Amino acid sequence: MHKTPSPDDLRVFTAVVRKASFAEAARELGASPAFVSKRIRLLEEDLAVKLLHRTTRRVAVTEEGERVFHWALRILDDMDQLLQEVAVTRREPRGLLRVSTSFGYGRQVVAPMLSQLVQRHPGLQVRLEVFDRLVDVAGEGFDLDVRVGDEIAPHLIARRLADNHRVLCAAPAYLERRGAPRTLTELQGHDCLVIKERDHPFGVWRLRSGAQEQAVKVRGPLSANHGEMAVQWAVDGHGIVLRSLWDVATLLHAGQLVQVLPEWRQEANIWAVYPTRLERSAKVRVCVDFLQEHFRTGWMAQGAGTDARTPV
Repeated sequence: MHKTPSPDDLRVFTAVVRKASFAEAARELGASPAFVSKRIRLLEEDLAVKLLHRTTRRVAVTEEGERVFHWALRILDDMDQLLQEVAVTRREPRGLLRVSTSFGYGRQVVAPMLSQLVQRHPGLQVRLEVFDRLVDVAGEGFDLDVRVGDEIAPHLIARRLADNHRVLCAAPAYLERRGAPRTLTELQGHDCLVIKERDHPFGVWRLRSGAQEQAVKVRGPLSANHGEMAVQWAVDGHGIVLRSLWDVATLLHAGQLVQVLPEWRQEANIWAVYPTRLERSAKVRVCVDFLQEHFRTGWMAQGAGTDARTPV
C-alpha cells in the first residue's frame, strides 16, 4: 500500500534532482548526505517506485522520478502558497524565495535590493543565484528570475520593472586611435568586445534604429562571458562594447566611455519573470512590487515601466 509522502521528503527529493547530487543537495539543505540518502529511500518506499539511478559519479532521474518531481513542485508550491495566503492576513509574507539573475546585474543591482527586501520583510528567506545563461525558471526550481532582455517564453509571466536598452560605446583613446564607425557595417572593421552572456548570441549584434532593424557580425581580440570584464576592457581602450545603459551610464557621464552610432540601440528591458503556477504567490508578489517600487525611485526612474504581460 502506498503511503502519503512527507512534504519534507518531497523537498529533499526536488533538491537532489535540481542539483543532480546528494552532496550538493545536502549542502543546500544544511543536512548530511546520509540524511538525504535516508529520506530519498523512505520516499521511494512510501511511493513504491524507484526515483533515482545512483552511481559513484552522478544521479539520474528515472521516468517515474520525473513525474514525481513535477508533481512535487506543484505540491510544494501549493503548500507554500497556502502558507503565504495565511501570511497575507498578517500582511507579512514568509518562507523561502528562490531568485535567479545574471552575474553583473545580480551583484550591482539585485543583491542590494534583496538586502533591503529582507529588512522590510524579515519573515522571508531569499536565496539568490547568478548565472551566465538563461534559466529555466520552473524546471530549475526558481520562484523568480530578474532578467535583462526581452526574449521571454510566452508560458511565463513577465512584469516589466524598468525600461532599458543597450548602447554602443568605446573609450576616447580607442576612437582617437581608430576613428568612430559611421555605419553598422563599419563595425566589422573595428575591434569589438564580444560578450557571451545569457541571451546574447555570440558575435552577432542585433540593433534597431526607429523601425529599421539590422544584425551585424562582429569580432575582436577580446571576448568574455562576463559583461563587467568587457566594459573594463572598453574603458582600457581595447575596443567597442554593446552594453546595457544601466551598466555604462555613469561611465558615459564621466567621459570614460563615449557612445558611438547613438541612433542605434538594442532593447533590453528589465523584467521579473516567474512561472504561471506562482501567479497568486504572496511572496513573489511582494518581491516584484518591492523591486518595481525601487526602480521607480532609483536612477532608472525616468524610463521605468510598469507593463505586465501574462500568457494567453
